[in-house]
Amino acid sequence: QVQLVESGGGLVQAGGSLRLSCAASGRTMSSYAMGWFRQAPGKEREFVAAISRTYGYTYYADSVKGRFTISRDNFKNTVYLQMNSLKPDDTAVYYCAKSITDPPGTATYGYEYWGQGTQVTVSS
Repeated sequence: QVQLVESGGGLVQAGGSLRLSCAASGRTMSSYAMGWFRQAPGKEREFVAAISRTYGYTYYADSVKGRFTISRDNFKNTVYLQMNSLKPDDTAVYYCAKSITDPPGTATYGYEYWGQGTQVTVSS
């Protein structure tokens, strides 16, 4: 069993930055790949970024590539999502999740143990 808790969301102006954190408990995070997803009102949950267990390879959605950075600190059992140059279209609830596979995929069905989400709102 893995428990995931996201934090770091908030209200920011367009062009600003936020860093999201996802703290894991129950099992050491170094044992699995992790991902970030987001869901805007009226839309399906979509892939944002993922990081592999082995070697820390990273994967990004085209919409965030070059602006967002996923990283992990296995000693702190935490995964981060650094978000720069934020746009109003980035407004959503952001979720972290444990990947079933390594390397991680981009579909929600490839993940289990989701956090409760953290709201990110970007004003124009």
